[in-house]
Amino acid sequence: QVKLVESGGGLVQAGGSLRLSCAASGRTFSAYAMGWFRQAAGKEREFVAAITRTGIRTYYADSVKGRFTISRDNAKNTVYLQMNSLEPEDTAVYYCAAGPYASSSASDYNNWGQGTQVTVSS
Repeated sequence: QVKLVESGGGLVQAGGSLRLSCAASGRTFSAYAMGWFRQAAGKEREFVAAITRTGIRTYYADSVKGRFTISRDNAKNTVYLQMNSLEPEDTAVYYCAAGPYASSSASDYNNWGQGTQVTVSS
């Protein structure tokens, strides 16, 4: 098991940027692929981005492609989500997750953080 703690959420105007961080502790961070998901009020959790164990490959939802960047620093046991050109539709609780391989399916991840709120005002 690995414990995940997200940070960096907040309130930002449309067009602005935020960088989310997810710090991992417990088992070897580099053994896990990492993903970011989000859940808006009244909606189901949806995939945002994923990154492989080494960071060589990244994957994005179409809705964030070109605006968001996922990265990781295995020496710091941290995964990041840089979010640019934010839109009100990006408002949600953002969760990081760890699993055996990079996937867009939430069921493929077995470790989850508590989430961090991102609110984008118009």
